Amino acid sequence: MKYPGGLKKESCKSIDYSNRGMKLESEINLTNEYYLENDIAVIYKKPTPITVNKVDFKNRLDCVITEAHYKVPSTTDYNGIYRNKYIDFEAKEINKSTSFPLSNIHSHQISHLKKIFNHGGIGFIIIRFNKLNETYLIFIEDFLFYFEHNNKKSLPIEYIKEKGFIIKDKYKPRIDYLEILDNVCFERMN
Repeated sequence: MKYPGGLKKESCKSIDYSNRGMKLESEINLTNEYYLENDIAVIYKKPTPITVNKVDFKNRLDCVITEAHYKVPSTTDYNGIYRNKYIDFEAKEINKSTSFPLSNIHSHQISHLKKIFNHGGIGFIIIRFNKLNETYLIFIEDFLFYFEHNNKKSLPIEYIKEKGFIIKDKYKPRIDYLEILDNVCFERMN
């Protein structure tokens, strides 16, 4: 756009807001750091076990893994302890708004969470629906009930809203999933 006196002003460029917010995993990692720093819980992201096949040694201090493969299928994303209870969970982020595709969680992860539950631990899945900007926690026993009694390829949002619990966004901790455990699991035990 030209202005009097020869000044030029560029038109506004479009701004991409698609990656404004942090991804679910980053938010959970920040939440877990908060829990640890404030001596609330000890929960960690599990590393994915890999076998390194090739490494490029540029110099002594700078090497890059150029080829690797997974050793064994990883179980779930996170585990730890809270209020003397073992907890283990998987976190999934999807761009759908009506259902959670069951193909997004592997059978060995479901089996692992079922074993955690059967041994007295607390297992759950955190699901973020990006299009809805909503995050839910569903306990493994409710997930399993649907999974084992329905021949469907996805878990409907209606079921998640009925059996699961919405996790409200906060400043600190960002994804306060332990609040749900306090209000549901530990309340049942008292």
